[in-house]
Amino acid sequence: MARKKADESGLTPKKARNAVAVAKIVVPAVAPVLAPFAVKAAGAVREAYDRYQARKLGVPVEALPEFTGRGAGLLARIAGISQAVSELRHSARAKKDDLVWADDAQATLEQLTAAVRAAERMPSARRRAAHQAVASELERLEAEVLHRLGL
Repeated sequence: MARKKADESGLTPKKARNAVAVAKIVVPAVAPVLAPFAVKAAGAVREAYDRYQARKLGVPVEALPEFTGRGAGLLARIAGISQAVSELRHSARAKKDDLVWADDAQATLEQLTAAVRAAERMPSARRRAAHQAVASELERLEAEVLHRLGL
């Protein structure tokens, strides 16, 4: 019965040995020809993945190495808010109150950055809680920045 099933599938021990013998000869001969194509394909896949990650985080591809780990999205948001706070500080129509708020916001953003980086080494439940707390604080800061910029 087992012999009959092997015959039906077309794979026998002799055919398997022959296939292995042919592969031992063909693969070393073909590998040098295919290797450059494989390297180019791997590079193209990596570049496409990097562009996807950068687009997902909202940062340029060149800045992608700055935002790594599980808190990468939060770090990218912090960088964006920090840039907006800096623009507010240098704005011509910024009031004294805006400048004081910008200094406080920048200090808060630095603390949030430290919290996200520290959360990378926390157990997953604590990390998620820390990330949620940071995200809610970022939402508050984003709303305040938009309000102060007049948007």
